[in-house]
Amino acid sequence: MQDYTYSEKDAFFVERLSSGSCNDPFSYLGIHPSNNGVIIRVFLPSAIACQVIDLNGKPVSSMLKIDDRGFFIAELIGKKTDFSYRLLVEYPDSTVDIEDPYRFKTHIQELDNWLFAEGKQLRPYEKLGAHLVTQNEVGGVHFSVWAPNAQRVSVVGDFNHWNGLVHSMRFHPDSGIWDIFLPNVKKGECYKFEVLDRNGVLRLKSDPYAFASQFRPETASIVSGLPSIVPAEKTCRNANAPDKPISIYEVHLGSWRRNIENNYWLSYEELADELIPYVKDMGFTHIELLPISEFPFDGSWGYQTTSIYSPTSRFGTPEGLSYFIQKAHDKGIGVILDWVVGHFPVDEHGLVYFDGTHLYEHSDPKEGYHKDWNTLIFSYGRNEVSNYLSGNALYWIERFGIDALRVDAVASMIYRDYSRSDGEWIPNKYGGRENLEAIDFLRHTNNILRDESQGGASIAEESTSFAGVSHSTERGGLGFNYKWNMGWMNDTLRYMQKDPIYRRYHHNLMTFGMTYQYSEQFVLPLSHDEVVHGKGSLLNKMPGIAGKNLRTYEPIMAICGAIRAKNCSLWATSLLKVKSGILPRA
Repeated sequence: MQDYTYSEKDAFFVERLSSGSCNDPFSYLGIHPSNNGVIIRVFLPSAIACQVIDLNGKPVSSMLKIDDRGFFIAELIGKKTDFSYRLLVEYPDSTVDIEDPYRFKTHIQELDNWLFAEGKQLRPYEKLGAHLVTQNEVGGVHFSVWAPNAQRVSVVGDFNHWNGLVHSMRFHPDSGIWDIFLPNVKKGECYKFEVLDRNGVLRLKSDPYAFASQFRPETASIVSGLPSIVPAEKTCRNANAPDKPISIYEVHLGSWRRNIENNYWLSYEELADELIPYVKDMGFTHIELLPISEFPFDGSWGYQTTSIYSPTSRFGTPEGLSYFIQKAHDKGIGVILDWVVGHFPVDEHGLVYFDGTHLYEHSDPKEGYHKDWNTLIFSYGRNEVSNYLSGNALYWIERFGIDALRVDAVASMIYRDYSRSDGEWIPNKYGGRENLEAIDFLRHTNNILRDESQGGASIAEESTSFAGVSHSTERGGLGFNYKWNMGWMNDTLRYMQKDPIYRRYHHNLMTFGMTYQYSEQFVLPLSHDEVVHGKGSLLNKMPGIAGKNLRTYEPIMAICGAIRAKNCSLWATSLLKVKSGILPRA
């Protein structure tokens, strides 16, 4: 190599890269044109020497070490920027043959940046996250993450000894996305994003678009690859129609049944072999899974998720979940997913203060904090956040074959004063209590499902008298297919809890629902909400001595079958099943 003069550009980038504050590494590292050919620059901390080699392993040029912190440079006369090369790197204890990630181009195109910034990327998970791809005949993983206010973002993992100084990512200022292709990273590798935030604080973040995650208490994301598209199961999708009678079995996979040998959770595969035949035998048409996106705290039952694209590792792998859903479809059982997009927890590895700003959440606690649950509320009015959430709805339906989504806590989303006293909330731009941005998000998501999901449905758990929840968006509604009838559930249980001698004075509790029965497309729920937090089982709510109070279930089941609505039952309800001699099958 010819003699090399240390330039101002070298001085600038050497200092920025070695201090971990460079937001544009691709403008310096990798291969670039020069007057007589190309110039290659690499940053390899701890390396003693480095050579440029061709794809056959033949030496092309030794590289000059221009800084003891690990910077090497070589000028190749007559070569062009499409020259394919590798690096032979000598370390104190080994010599390794590696690819240079900075010679590969981005997978994020100009249109992707525009669609994402506008909130019009229907399937953002096809671009963001960790994708197993091949570029220039080299296999690896394309990583990308949204962090518009970060000073620097790096991918860290076992493949680079969790060193954030190497593998700094490329920044796209039009969208705020950072990306990089890392050659030879394999499926199953753990990774995170090291974010130097706007305030100069280093944060280690899980991937918001991760397709798999470590088992708690570990919090790294796992390279898994985007699941393949699952063809819609027409029989189960047709059952979503308003004129089809269905009965839903609501179940928490972690407590339905345990392994008898060690009291541990059953895997997705074991649940497919045990739960699905049971549900089929009981006559249910659908299984509703309590949230299965990755979550840190077992006691939340999945309602405080940190990674909405990642099936929880408690029960196995994403492939295991796909197997479970396919087995349900094989038996003609539709699968409904409890979908939590109303809030997220404050765990540091998650979305909170992601790039040193309130990126996914509101900055003002009066808009962005749920004091009941110690969680944060999504900033639905931000295009990229809305895109992140609405894309997830399509992801579960298209990539796993989920047939419907039951959207949790809709009332907390659509009202700014939900569970807040005067002075604890901020009115909307018209002075009202409605969360207009959340309403727009729900309408947008439901329109996407209507147009793109081939019969997938959405069900709102909405506990107020908000009008038009299950009306089309064209008619001013929220666009859900169905609404949980929480009023019916509360009135019915209040009635059934009374001693039979007093019920004749409270028949209004059973008849009031008829006054609004046809205002929405309803699901009649007897759900987990009525037994958790010390409320007691449904059986214990009934008057009378043990055994005889089982008779109270007969009118409840009869009412469910007589009212014009879909039915949803908690898994504990069916434990009484035929053994008692009184409970009919679904």
